[in-house]
Amino acid sequence: MIEIQQTQTEDPLQFSVTITDGDGVTHHQVTMSQATYESLTAGEWTPVECVRAAFRFLLDREPKESILSTFDITVISRYFPSFEQDLADYL
Repeated sequence: MIEIQQTQTEDPLQFSVTITDGDGVTHHQVTMSQATYESLTAGEWTPVECVRAAFRFLLDREPKESILSTFDITVISRYFPSFEQDLADYL
């Protein structure tokens, strides 16, 4: 289960993410600029839905324990160059 709480609504947006499965729990702090949010979703999805989709994308590629504990959402593209193109499939 992916639980997301938006903790800051000013730019940059900030989120607290908790991932829970049968193997335990991990916690993550994520930032995302308003410009990145607009670029990724064209405003068609909420920021929380965008972050949830990003974590679903990540979890399809690595275990929750491998996800950085603190990061900006733009970092995902450094590790997975197809992130921006593939994100729409997760929204």
